[in-house]
Amino acid sequence: MSRALCALVLSFALSSPLVSAVQAQGTQPNGLPPGVYMGEADYKQAPAGTYAIDPDHASVIARVSHLRYSWSIFRFDRISGTLKWDPADTANSSLTAKVETASITSNVKDFAKELSGNNFLKSATFPDATFVSTAFRQMSTRRGKVDGQLTLMGKTKPVTFDVELVGAGKGFADRPRIGANAKGSINPVDFGLPPLFGDSIEIVIDVEFQREP
Repeated sequence: MSRALCALVLSFALSSPLVSAVQAQGTQPNGLPPGVYMGEADYKQAPAGTYAIDPDHASVIARVSHLRYSWSIFRFDRISGTLKWDPADTANSSLTAKVETASITSNVKDFAKELSGNNFLKSATFPDATFVSTAFRQMSTRRGKVDGQLTLMGKTKPVTFDVELVGAGKGFADRPRIGANAKGSINPVDFGLPPLFGDSIEIVIDVEFQREP
């Protein structure tokens, strides 16, 4: 291709509506404003440091057998926690997290209040469920296991979560982010919940962490 033709192609590209709109609005080609970045499927894009759970982008869901007819879905909305992250050696990472049990929700009218009451979670006496990691075990570039101790209703038992990286990157507001999905299960009777629940309860966590300033 001649220099003249290359110059013509470059001139046409730079004058395209997409590029002009990006330049005019001060946005990136993917439509994000300056300083906001998409996550990537590479955990090393989140640099080492102390990260806090972003409560606006976190949820804990409990999938509970409904008398073995179906799965009832309960969501906890108030979550906090700290991740000490080391991408150079993920085994050096650690996690502590807290869920306010009274923040449980249900689409069954008035059932959430009953669940947080004395017949089930006893939130007035045990307001928080906590998780403290004991080991990070990396299995691949996107998957791993996090072992730890779960305390619920005053009882502490070991739990292992299967974790999958969703994305990591520069985040926004100069605060890198890392997001993950985690799944584990507990025996409800181990924690003092009534045998009515019967089968194991699956816990599904979707969470984003942002690095502390």
